[in-house]
Amino acid sequence: MLWTILVVLLVLWLLGLVAHVGGAFIHLLLVVALVVFVINLLSGRRTV
Repeated sequence: MLWTILVVLLVLWLLGLVAHVGGAFIHLLLVVALVVFVINLLSGRRTV
């Protein structure tokens, strides 16, 4: 689920770069996605 959200946000960000749509909102969403990704990466699933 998290990976799906990350991919969707990256695609929207790239669309914003190419078509200049959404402005700062898409870049803000990208930053949020990166923060969530880093938190998920650091916490991760611990194997026993």
